[in-house]
Amino acid sequence: MISDYFNLALRNFQKRKLRTLLTMLGIFISIATIFTLISLSLGLQTAVDEQFKVLGTDKFFIMPKGQLGFGTGGAVEITSKDVEVIEKVQGVKDVSYATVANAKIEFNNKIRYYIVIGIPVDRLDLFIESTDLKMDEGDFKLKTGSKEVIVGYDYKYKNVFGESLATGDRISINDELFKVLGVVGAIGNPQDDKNIYMELGTFKEFFNSGERIDQIIVQVDDGADVKEIANRVEEKLQKFRGVSEKNQDFSILTPEELLESFQSILLIITAFLASIAAISLLVGGIGIANTMYTSVIERTKEIGIMKAIGARNSDIMLIFLTEAGLLGLVGASIGVGLGYGIGKIVEYYAITQLGTNLLQVASPLWLILGCFGFGFLIGAISGTLPAWQASKTNVVDALRYE
Repeated sequence: MISDYFNLALRNFQKRKLRTLLTMLGIFISIATIFTLISLSLGLQTAVDEQFKVLGTDKFFIMPKGQLGFGTGGAVEITSKDVEVIEKVQGVKDVSYATVANAKIEFNNKIRYYIVIGIPVDRLDLFIESTDLKMDEGDFKLKTGSKEVIVGYDYKYKNVFGESLATGDRISINDELFKVLGVVGAIGNPQDDKNIYMELGTFKEFFNSGERIDQIIVQVDDGADVKEIANRVEEKLQKFRGVSEKNQDFSILTPEELLESFQSILLIITAFLASIAAISLLVGGIGIANTMYTSVIERTKEIGIMKAIGARNSDIMLIFLTEAGLLGLVGASIGVGLGYGIGKIVEYYAITQLGTNLLQVASPLWLILGCFGFGFLIGAISGTLPAWQASKTNVVDALRYE
């Protein structure tokens, strides 16, 4: 019996191909939008999780309060004296830090303004580990007092200056020549891939930064509780800087807190975009309801004939519900394919043009099946009233209908 309902629905679609296609248009556009947004959101979540796995669970970060990110600057400063306090805290294994500044970079007669990061050469290993830096060419062996720098991935591969930079080239930073010691591999963030790394002593000399530090990286002892050590460090720094919890002028971020922040932001963005997509889904559902009402009117006589030869009200209702559900299901199927294609285009553009691998398409089975089921459900719900109206059609009036 169920197969008969499906056969009737398919035959009706074949008779009204253009109307069927136009009706499904709203459904597959909305499903494609939802699938694209959710799949990219899941892919981004996976990429972020992978980055935190690389970072490890044995480190945390300290920055001046009010500083939104690495190198964005804050209203207060932390200094090398704070580092000395942190190093004495029980449970701290190692400490590294960095200072940043914006600089005028010149090469090939072109001028750009990007971030330069100063790093102490005796603490390079922890900094490299915490940022997951890998060399594309050359090495990261900066020497104290040297006029050498390491440049980001984009300087070699993105033609920042119209010509690729390579190991051995010389670039001008604030009108002073520096030799390129190496090129860092891709990080995936367009801003980070344009960073330039310099030995901290040379950095202080050229940027007059004094003892200012923009970020401290703390590694805890093997097996130690990161949160517990972070609390100890916080207490020591509060005492040293003469502040309390109410007026604390520095921030401590553990990997868990960073991950929770990212997840909260992703959840809000996904929910907002999905709500926009839901509007188009509502429009698609209205389109199905409109088509089904029209179909009921056009097939009034057919309904009368079916009832005259023994079809029950429930049979008539199921026929029209099946048609509406199939409209939603087929529309969802097209939408999933379209959404996956759009997601892949976004992923390709992000990698090739934006230089980031954070936007990736994730298409778990539950998402695909969920979109199919959602499409069928929307179709069935949209067709409920028209199907009910069809089932209540009077046989005599239906047979007289022209």
